[in-house]
Amino acid sequence: MKTTRRNFLKASGVMFALPMFESLGATQAELNPVRMVCVNNNLGLISENYVPEGSGFDYKPSRYLKFLQKHRKKFTSFSGVYHPEMTGGHPPEKSFLTCAPNPQSGSFKNTISLDQLAVDHIGAKTRYSALVLSSNGGPSLSWTRAGVPIPGEDSPKKLYQKLFVNGTKEEVRRQLLRLRMGKSIMDNVHGEAKALEKQMSASDREKFDEYLTSVREVEEQMVRMQDWEKKPKPKVNYKMPTDISGKADVIGKARLMFDLIHLALKTDSTRLVTMNMQGHFIVPPIPGVAEGYHTLSHHGMKENKLNEMALIEDEQMKVLAQFLDKMDVVKEGGKTLLDNTMVMYGSNMGNSSTHDNRNLPLILAGGNFKHGQHLAFDPLKNEHIGNLYVQMLNGLGIESERFGTSTIGYMKGFEAKKA
Repeated sequence: MKTTRRNFLKASGVMFALPMFESLGATQAELNPVRMVCVNNNLGLISENYVPEGSGFDYKPSRYLKFLQKHRKKFTSFSGVYHPEMTGGHPPEKSFLTCAPNPQSGSFKNTISLDQLAVDHIGAKTRYSALVLSSNGGPSLSWTRAGVPIPGEDSPKKLYQKLFVNGTKEEVRRQLLRLRMGKSIMDNVHGEAKALEKQMSASDREKFDEYLTSVREVEEQMVRMQDWEKKPKPKVNYKMPTDISGKADVIGKARLMFDLIHLALKTDSTRLVTMNMQGHFIVPPIPGVAEGYHTLSHHGMKENKLNEMALIEDEQMKVLAQFLDKMDVVKEGGKTLLDNTMVMYGSNMGNSSTHDNRNLPLILAGGNFKHGQHLAFDPLKNEHIGNLYVQMLNGLGIESERFGTSTIGYMKGFEAKKA
């Protein structure tokens, strides 16, 4: 098989750690490792069903937020947030976790996504530096430092095998051999490319530095992979899932992915996860829904279409609630897995019918924040979502003042808990 850098990237990403025990001298940070899950629903939510009545801590839950009220004190709902310099349509999906402006432009070049920036700081602590997922096909949310999209895994079965199925001794031997060979090739590529640097213009050197950074990242990951490949993967009490064929059952696919995300975090196989949820024109198997999901998203405020769209979004919120339920019963260092994990659920679309990218629905649960409120910003003068991303990076222990096009280092009115 032809060896390419993409093959190396597809093979890379491995690292399972033993549980940390306080009696053996584990620090508080080790007992309560911080994590982040970012989920995007690319068709948004009907605003009238999402935005609660009132703001602050005394808000009255909306139709959708009622599904999450069990965890009211552990999540914050935001309204009136946006990514600046987005002029409508689906292209802003590319910038959901990068904040890169003008994704609809023909000259657009993306920047590093929130999760991949975090990988540089905490990715080496687990078997997998990050899980990049797509619950129903389509692009992922994750982009490299050079602005290259990272393919998302959309097969629950393959994800399960990656996380929990050990290879035979011979398979492990062959994988180690491939990793060593890949590391050697990367070394040679690095050396040969370095010799060309003197012939390059200033602009080419900038591109060259990006290339070398990518090579170094692959090299480092391959070294880590060799160590992890020798260690057994964790065992879980969860049967290997069967992939759901077709693209209609968006809820069933999301549920399987959320189950595996929960297990990946519970076993500390990774601490960073992204998932992009795609809606298609096919009719989902939900009672009362007779039109395709994407078709319904262009509802034009017609009552029958809004009613069917709401049924789909009800199911999405139920799946999210079930995920939070499972996260909150896992005890970890005197807290719960949810307490130690920031779970962000949102969308690049504020109004899918008009392709409006303002007033995005956004929920952040878990993490070390003062939750329990509806943080409402001006629907005509939105707050930059990137400011929240800065706080999330700091919540991971990554000291940051800016991310992407963020304007300040915090979201107004949203605070971390005091230590």
